[in-house]
Amino acid sequence: LYHLLFQFYNLVQNLTAIENVELATQICKNPLNPNDVIKSVGLESRKNNFPSQLSGGEQQRVAIARALAKNPKLLLCDEPTGALDYNTGKSILKVLQDTNKTLGMTVVIITHNMAIAPMGDKIITVKNGKVNDIVKNENPIAVERIEW
Repeated sequence: LYHLLFQFYNLVQNLTAIENVELATQICKNPLNPNDVIKSVGLESRKNNFPSQLSGGEQQRVAIARALAKNPKLLLCDEPTGALDYNTGKSILKVLQDTNKTLGMTVVIITHNMAIAPMGDKIITVKNGKVNDIVKNENPIAVERIEW
């Protein structure tokens, strides 16, 4: 029903990237195709590598692919671009935005990077552990137009 995507990847070290994604799909009713999802995060050529053979950013993308493959109704992402370079970060945000639009998956992104806020349908700011503001964004912008 939902999936939490943490800053820490929690990959199974003795499974390849694709096997980590496939493992997650075994506990779901309607999973997405693991190969399609691994391709969407740009790791098709690295899918048979073990986590120890992947960079931190690549491991983060495997964790994102694993979360997406479960096809949850709600995906909570804690700093999904934290370990990624600018271009890879934008590509992952595009995957999340496209998944939201095409599959109707609710994606909640928790971030310190306010530059990505305009891509959201709703922007909730938190200050000192309390909701400070909630704004409905009538015109979310495409990830391609975001700069930081």
